[in-house]
Amino acid sequence: MKRRSLLLSLIAVSIAAVSGNAMAEDALSTILARKVIRVAVPTDYPPYGSVGTDMVPRGYDIDMATLVAKKLGVKLELIPVTGPNRVAYLQTKKSDLTISSLGKTPEREKVIDYSIAYAPFFDAVFGKQEIAAKNYAELSGKVIAVTRGSMQDEELSRLAPGAVIKRFEDNNGTVSAFLAGQAQMFATGTAVAATIKVKDPSVSMDLKVILSNSPCYIGVLKGEQQLVAKLNEIIREAKGNGAIDEMSKKWLGAPSGPLPE
Repeated sequence: MKRRSLLLSLIAVSIAAVSGNAMAEDALSTILARKVIRVAVPTDYPPYGSVGTDMVPRGYDIDMATLVAKKLGVKLELIPVTGPNRVAYLQTKKSDLTISSLGKTPEREKVIDYSIAYAPFFDAVFGKQEIAAKNYAELSGKVIAVTRGSMQDEELSRLAPGAVIKRFEDNNGTVSAFLAGQAQMFATGTAVAATIKVKDPSVSMDLKVILSNSPCYIGVLKGEQQLVAKLNEIIREAKGNGAIDEMSKKWLGAPSGPLPE
């Protein structure tokens, strides 16, 4: 009888230890214990993320990362990423979050989880003013630059299969290819195109075709529901007190408007 009681006690202790370790290993607990949050952000995609003349990252996504760190009471560590590797950094646990103008797709939802939307984002094809293209069919045969693995890459491939798509490894490469005449058009977010025009009003560029309205979400490793819930709490508070609208006006020139949950 004593032996059985001892065995049951040992089993109970083991279960409690395993449960305690499991709780301690969730991402939110790890971040709070570490007192540092590692956030993957873009540095090649203004106005969401770029590097200023002082070599300090800045943009909508950087401001959002700063807000998250502040609300969690932890230090912020920014990790520069490009379109193709921002999800991979999550999967390999090189970052705790990805705040990198990340859109939601069925493919990504298989491997990562999302917060509610924190920023508006429109994808479109832009091109030289003299080139006519008002719909997907008229993109056929046109040379269009796009960043490999981005939402625009997926949308363009699906909606305009007749287009001649030239893929580049980061957004700087995509924009540079268009500006250098290596492509007649390029696919990007409308805010990025607006930034290009502000920097150089002489650039011959018009919006040709809208690909999608794809708000930005924070990417989180699959199964980290406590972290997702906390992020959603932070975003809802920021929407309610006007902080999201202020970020949008600062970087995109207009309030964020309604954002999906």
